[in-house]
Amino acid sequence: MPLALLALAVGAFGIGTTEFVMMGLLPDVADDLGISIPTAGHLVSAYALGVVIGAPLLAAVTARLPRRRVLIALMALFVAGNALSALAPDHGWLLAARFLSGLPHGAFFGVGAVVATSMVPPERKARSVSLMFLGLTVANVIGVPAATLMGQHLGWRATFLAVSAIGVAAIASLTLLIPHDDTHTPATGLRGELAALRSLPVWLALGTTVAGFGALFAAYSYITPMLTDAAGYADASVTLLLALFGVGATAGNLLGGRLADHAMRATLFSGLASLALILALFPLLMQTAWSAALAVVLLGTAAFVTGSPLQLMVMEKASTAPSLASSANQAAFNLANAGGAWIGGLALAAGFGVTSPAVAGAALAVLGLAVATAAYAVDRRGTAPRTGRELLVTGHVPQEAEPVRG
Repeated sequence: MPLALLALAVGAFGIGTTEFVMMGLLPDVADDLGISIPTAGHLVSAYALGVVIGAPLLAAVTARLPRRRVLIALMALFVAGNALSALAPDHGWLLAARFLSGLPHGAFFGVGAVVATSMVPPERKARSVSLMFLGLTVANVIGVPAATLMGQHLGWRATFLAVSAIGVAAIASLTLLIPHDDTHTPATGLRGELAALRSLPVWLALGTTVAGFGALFAAYSYITPMLTDAAGYADASVTLLLALFGVGATAGNLLGGRLADHAMRATLFSGLASLALILALFPLLMQTAWSAALAVVLLGTAAFVTGSPLQLMVMEKASTAPSLASSANQAAFNLANAGGAWIGGLALAAGFGVTSPAVAGAALAVLGLAVATAAYAVDRRGTAPRTGRELLVTGHVPQEAEPVRG
């Protein structure tokens, strides 16, 4: 695997850290700025909104630029957003800075995935994407806990300055390791990228992402009350258990990349089916401490097995102009985050019990499996050769069957 993938992983590590660290720093930010915790929670939403808007917008704006230059510019925007977060004088400024920090998130992963796959042979494309995403999963194991600890002892502003420094390191890595190569310059412009989004298979792939990862976030958004109220863990133990989720996600990401290079569709189907089964078993697994810890690891593994095949499937369905579709898939991940949390909250608010969000997540995983199956059926219909009977009924004669004239 090319060393340049390390540069993409460093950028992904910084992005993953800044995305999730705010959840652990909300009490500190609220106390320092004199706002309530629910109001501080809007900072999480502002980042997610930045991702959803920025992913397709920035990918479209930079459609004709060399991808190496785009990656460096996106990471520079990331550094600026986090530096402004550290310097924000009040809640309003911090809200704007968090939105700015989220803008380059989706486009970086989208364009980065295209660059990663362009540097390896076809049989290693999924693994190259998984190695880039490795920075994101490792951020949940190391980056987020370390950044949260730093914020609690040195102040939350120090955390965002440290994340900015990671961004600077990512810019240096991208500059040194990503080659100057014409293959990193898009062959199509904005019109070609937009045309790729008119494809039904692309939208079915995006729908699979929303439903599949919505299943994860329906449960993960409420994992803390499940662990404390159902499994009996103390509040202080939750951080360690969330790190176990990151370990599972890292293992699932690497496993999914390797398996998807051999059988992308089978890896996706088995990952979604495993996710549905694990979530359906959550009410049982949360009854004891050891099985609850196992459930957290398995949840991360099953969910992130599907990450690389989903990203690769979207890119393949938009093969002539993959940057915008690949970035749109990152927006789909964040829509899954918001939508999954909302659906899980509905189950909780309806009084179905503390583990009910996981059951709702299982239903979403089944929905994702159904959408993936529909995408497979569309692919089969589009690639299957017509029979003689169909040719007679439709009156269509393939180009190669027409008689030579003249």
